[in-house]
Amino acid sequence: MRAVLQRNAATTAIRSADNRRMTTATLGDPDELDGASPHWRWNLAVCVAGSFTTIVAMTLLLPFLPLYVAQLGVRDPAGIVEWSGLAYGATFFTAALCAPLWGRLADRHGRKLMLIRASLGMAVAMSLIGMATSVEQLVALRLLAGFLGGYASGSNVLVATQTPRHRTGWALGVLASGVMAGNLAGPLIGGVLPPVIGIRATFWAAGALIFVIFLATTFLIREARPAHAAGAAKPAGAWSQVGDRRPVVAMLVTGMLLMFAVMSIEPIITVYVQQLVEDARRVTLVAGVVMSACALGSILSASWLGRLADRVGHWNVLVGGLAASALLLIPQAFVTAAWQLVALRFLMGLALGGLLPCVTSIIRHSAPARATGTLLGYSTSSQYVGQVTGPLVGGLIGGHLGMRWVFLGTCVLMAVGALCNWRAAKAARTR
Repeated sequence: MRAVLQRNAATTAIRSADNRRMTTATLGDPDELDGASPHWRWNLAVCVAGSFTTIVAMTLLLPFLPLYVAQLGVRDPAGIVEWSGLAYGATFFTAALCAPLWGRLADRHGRKLMLIRASLGMAVAMSLIGMATSVEQLVALRLLAGFLGGYASGSNVLVATQTPRHRTGWALGVLASGVMAGNLAGPLIGGVLPPVIGIRATFWAAGALIFVIFLATTFLIREARPAHAAGAAKPAGAWSQVGDRRPVVAMLVTGMLLMFAVMSIEPIITVYVQQLVEDARRVTLVAGVVMSACALGSILSASWLGRLADRVGHWNVLVGGLAASALLLIPQAFVTAAWQLVALRFLMGLALGGLLPCVTSIIRHSAPARATGTLLGYSTSSQYVGQVTGPLVGGLIGGHLGMRWVFLGTCVLMAVGALCNWRAAKAARTR
């Protein structure tokens, strides 16, 4: 009888060990999951849909913003341009300031709660923008939208922390594809809807759609709260929880550099295309195709590069993408036909598609889960800095030195970024 019991106990132990091995093979080592949710795939689907929708809502006003400013009482053409730029940039200004705050609150109170806050806040803000009666109210409400919003950056934090470590690159790549698709679709939708339903109704429709995302976020996302989050009254500062801060600092600088490099070209695209297209009536169409080509390439490559990064290492993909982008910028400065520029911008989009997900993954792997939200908030702010300064510097260089030097100067920056990240990756491997 004792022998039978011993055999049964041994069999049970073997089966338990096999089950643990199968679980580890499927989900990764429990220590590496670091708070990952068993519902991470479903969470990812909701976050992609929500990020796409909110980005569409934020960018659909681009084609008709000057018209709305004119409707609100601005008659001077110069004033329309100035107020339009101010209203558009206002959202990014407050979003950059508030990103670290929302990241810290996400670490303390949960990432899902921040997504609920952002989606409800965006739904209210977009609806109110459709009720503005003066241009000052429009700017104030755009500031409010940046303060209350942040769904895409909040999704970045939730997906990064709720996904098993060995799948974060792929998951963040899929999320980045949704964000870039929203940037691509927003202006297109904004060009179609206002003539059909009116400008104000377009904002109300966007608010209603975001409210649906608020409901989906509230009832469909399942967040796994790590043990350290329960009862943690006031966690220590995020930086004090990071053992080696050099990779995180490198990623903050790299994120800013990437957005700077992408946005520095934007102000000169239309003027550059004028030199390549003989028919003046086709200039805006070709310029739009050139701008969309980079975004389309990024959409197509983001998830694939994320999956590749999970296999070969995020540092390797980051360095390779920066180096490839630097090389592709050189011929862009010497193109002689519009189709050449379109093809090169598409290839550059392919190279850039997975780089921001790699930045997020490296930060996620370099810090404990309880500090990830705050650090990713800093990362979002640094990217907004690049997004704001890039067009300013690009326009300044293009206006004084010539447009060719914008491409060549950006090439040098990307090459320096590749070299610095290669050295940082080499130092990380030796530690």
